[in-house]
Amino acid sequence: MGCLDAQLSVVIVSDDQIASLNEAYLNHTGPTNVISFPMQEGAFSDVTPGLLGDVVISADTAHREATDAGMPLIERFNQLLIHGILHLVGYDHVHSDEKAAVMEKKSCELMKLLDNKQG
Repeated sequence: MGCLDAQLSVVIVSDDQIASLNEAYLNHTGPTNVISFPMQEGAFSDVTPGLLGDVVISADTAHREATDAGMPLIERFNQLLIHGILHLVGYDHVHSDEKAAVMEKKSCELMKLLDNKQG
C-alpha cells in the first residue's frame, strides 16, 4: 500500500474508553468498533513522516460483533484492524458509495491475503 517503512499504533480498549474517544474527537455518542487517528494529515504531519497514526479497537464491541456474526474473534479483530489501517492511508467510506465500494474491495483483498498467510 506504499507504506514500506511506516509505523502505527494499535490500541485495544473497552467500550467505555472508545465511547469517550468517540465523543471527544468525533462528536458521536456511545461506543463504536474502531476509530483511526491519522498522523499524516493536518498541521504537524511532517513531524513524524513514517508514523501513519493510531488504530483504536474496542475489544467489547469486536467480541459482540464476532459472536453475532458467528465468526472467530480474531477474524473480526483482523477486519477492524484492516478497516482502521485503510482509513490511515486515505480510504474513506463515509462520503460516497463509490468510495465505500473501493474501500470494501480493498478490505476483502487484504483479508484474503491475511487468510492465505495464516492458513
